[in-house]
Amino acid sequence: MTDLTGKVAVVTGASKGIGKGIVEGLCEYGCTVYFTGRSRSDNIPPDPMTLEATEASASALGGRPIPVQVDHNNDHEVEALFNRVAVEAGRLDILVNNVYQIPNPPAMNKGFWEHPISVWDDQCGVGLRGYYTASVFAAPIMIKAGQGLIVNISSRGGREYVFSASYGVGKAGVDRMAKDFAHELAPFGVSALSLSPSKVKTEFILDMVAQGKMTLTGDDAQSVRLSGRAIAALSADPDIAVRSGQILTVTEVQAAYGLIDPD
Repeated sequence: MTDLTGKVAVVTGASKGIGKGIVEGLCEYGCTVYFTGRSRSDNIPPDPMTLEATEASASALGGRPIPVQVDHNNDHEVEALFNRVAVEAGRLDILVNNVYQIPNPPAMNKGFWEHPISVWDDQCGVGLRGYYTASVFAAPIMIKAGQGLIVNISSRGGREYVFSASYGVGKAGVDRMAKDFAHELAPFGVSALSLSPSKVKTEFILDMVAQGKMTLTGDDAQSVRLSGRAIAALSADPDIAVRSGQILTVTEVQAAYGLIDPD
């Protein structure tokens, strides 16, 4: 059985969606997880899609979830997060780059010339640049220890058309970044890879289904926590270096490690 007791992770963009599921999936195996978001709640029980909501659901599964309010557009706040992890935990075993900003309104079903140019900044700025920035601050901690795993959350949009041109460019960049990270980190014992969930039952996707803009079936709808279980299995694999630089799907990881979707 996977055991991440004593391991430390950082998951970015985890107040909802796949990020929340990844925190839950890592915590159920005993991991200490620092996770970021911007939305807070003082209510009891906490409001949905907030840091406190993720903390509550993850705590019920085990591990130690630690919420940290971070704006990933602010490099100083990101740097402060990893300085805190280095001081408090003294190690960093897993970085999951997941932070992403969904354009409002969502950029889909139109030509790129019909979208405001700001959708590029939403999808390639926060998403792509945010992954790079977090990795810049995480890598030295991992290199010092001679071990670690960086996981870039991507999607099939990096390999085929999904939603919009700007979305595809962002996801293709995420995939390429992981491959190049792996190349540069290999001499230091640190691995990096890109991981693509399938259709996942996030709040955004379920809302799209409710509006009749998307369909889900039992065969292609993954729970958000399955991505967390996939990352837990990868991080516990003593031969993870063999997979470094790869672009994997959660379905492939599920099959390789015999994982069960909580749903």
